Amino acid sequence: LLGIRHDPPTAEADAPSQPIYVDLPELITNLNNNAPRTSYVKLTVRLEVRKQHDVERVKAAMPRLQDLFLTYIREMRPQELRGSAGTYRLREELIARANLAAAPAMITDVLFTQMLIQ
Repeated sequence: LLGIRHDPPTAEADAPSQPIYVDLPELITNLNNNAPRTSYVKLTVRLEVRKQHDVERVKAAMPRLQDLFLTYIREMRPQELRGSAGTYRLREELIARANLAAAPAMITDVLFTQMLIQ
């Protein structure tokens, strides 16, 4: 009426984006422990991405992701992983490393499906 045009909403804008999950292979590594007995962690991780084309980028970066995750976890002490605060810190660090390794893909979350500390 006054020359103001509104573009019709697209189907992509209307549909809420459903997260897509990418599973990493099981990670098993030793922890940095000064005690005579070695401690190990067994971790199963699922990465959350928003876009389908990011899945292929994450899969292509899988060896780099595994290396970065294992290198970081090996420097942790068993007491750093105890409790929800330790798990939260680990999640935040892994998200940052995953975004570096899989760039330009955007990892929105790291979900732990299994964590066993021995």
